[in-house]
Amino acid sequence: MEHEPVDVLIIGAGASGAAIAWSLLETRMRILCLEQGGHLTDAEYPSRKEDYELSRYAEFSCDPNVRGLKQDYPINSENSCITPVNWNGVGGSTINFLAHWPRMRPSDFRTKTLDGVGEDWPINYYNLEPFYEMNDLNIGVSGLPGNTAYPEYKISNPPIPIGILGQTLAKGFNNMGWHWWPSDVAILSRDQEGRQKCVNAGTCDLGCAAGAKGGTNFTYWPLLERAGVELRTNSRVREIQIDEATGLANGVLYHGEDGQVHRQRAEIVIMACNGVGTPRLLLHSSSNLFPEGLANRSGLVGKNLMFHPLTGVAGVFKEEMKGHEGPMACSILSQEFYESDPSRGFSRGYGLHSGRSTTPMTFALGGYGVDNPIPWGNEHLEIMDNIYPYLAGLTIVTEDLPEEHNCVTLDADLKDSDGIPAPKINYTLGENTKAMIKHGEERAREVLLAAGAEKVLAKNDDKVWWRAGWHQMGTCRMGNNPSNSVVNSWGRSHDVKNLFIVDGSIFVTAGAVNPTSTIQALALYVGDQIKNNIQTLFD
Repeated sequence: MEHEPVDVLIIGAGASGAAIAWSLLETRMRILCLEQGGHLTDAEYPSRKEDYELSRYAEFSCDPNVRGLKQDYPINSENSCITPVNWNGVGGSTINFLAHWPRMRPSDFRTKTLDGVGEDWPINYYNLEPFYEMNDLNIGVSGLPGNTAYPEYKISNPPIPIGILGQTLAKGFNNMGWHWWPSDVAILSRDQEGRQKCVNAGTCDLGCAAGAKGGTNFTYWPLLERAGVELRTNSRVREIQIDEATGLANGVLYHGEDGQVHRQRAEIVIMACNGVGTPRLLLHSSSNLFPEGLANRSGLVGKNLMFHPLTGVAGVFKEEMKGHEGPMACSILSQEFYESDPSRGFSRGYGLHSGRSTTPMTFALGGYGVDNPIPWGNEHLEIMDNIYPYLAGLTIVTEDLPEEHNCVTLDADLKDSDGIPAPKINYTLGENTKAMIKHGEERAREVLLAAGAEKVLAKNDDKVWWRAGWHQMGTCRMGNNPSNSVVNSWGRSHDVKNLFIVDGSIFVTAGAVNPTSTIQALALYVGDQIKNNIQTLFD
């Protein structure tokens, strides 16, 4: 089936796809977004049901291999210590992300110059600063201004209360003389424009039915659809097609809701499919001009995959910590060990994030994404009665350095429900990261004891959480040199002049913070560059 051409075709309705669509509204171009999943109705949110916890292990798992829904694609991660997790639908992974909202720091864009590792970005923090601010207003961010770890910036809503858990850990950081700050969160602390403020239910990962969490399904998409942006759901793109005479992308083939293959022509194609989905589609879109995958003359499409390897340490306190009350991942954040210090034996650094406890059944089944259930019998009762209520934990969020052997390729056998090859992940933990994790566990132990913990629980090995693959970055990185990057300094492919990428795949380095704030700021920045260069866009 052939469709009428559009000016702009965006692939993916998640964080970056929605943001760039909003940026381009003022051009009055005809914008179409294709999304392989659907819209969640209010009744479909697990938090509307009494047995909501069960959905974490079934249709609302963060892991597409567990969900196995039609709109999902399987991921072969047998050769990786971390498996990618995501959500496919309108809102993308902002449906089940935990809404922790730190920005990257200025040093994150200059790691090669400052520390001799990774590569420098072709842009810097201050290029993105106005777009961070613009996006924060659109999303609805809560926090406390004045964080000494960053250049000054404004926050429109007061912080989410950090709770007794946050207050207890903050005392530990104070006793150590180490930096901490209430976390910036993409969660409303007060009602705003039809969205309800946070009610502390702790079901952030299961979609926020009230709209307190800043998923694009509640923030950007209502604005976009009212403005006339067309959104076709249950539409999985199979390949991006190329005009061999001009070298430009001229549209896509996609599997529609009707089960048929459709052709959609477009003047501009924008990829917003995340750090695994974007290289997968590019590698599958091979042609005579691009036999190794579209826009892949550098050979770097899919290379330099970065996650944020995570591990955690918990303390058992005298008082109940009420860790199941409030947003799951958002209380306080320390960046005391964020910047490089050669005396530590590794480059770059990590953050210490205070994470609240999960709800009781989830904890009993091994916690969030850990999957090691606690024993039955008397030991079960002991843990649930005398440990679970008194826990406060710290998550070590490490910076991942880019390495070419960490990559996304196409699996030779595994396919999705439309017969498209699944992505295969090859990823190993670097020695730098292992040293960082060990250092972070030791520092977390010190903080917990300084906060009054009676006992500290830690794994004491260099293994990381298996389902820690929320943050997928680096697989189509930006740069000024076409030989060592996939897109230029404003997201345009070096090889295909009307193809743009705006998701986490264009990251050059990973930082040690959750990337969604930066992903959306980048998408707004790329949109601004498209508008500023509209007359010579394909030169």
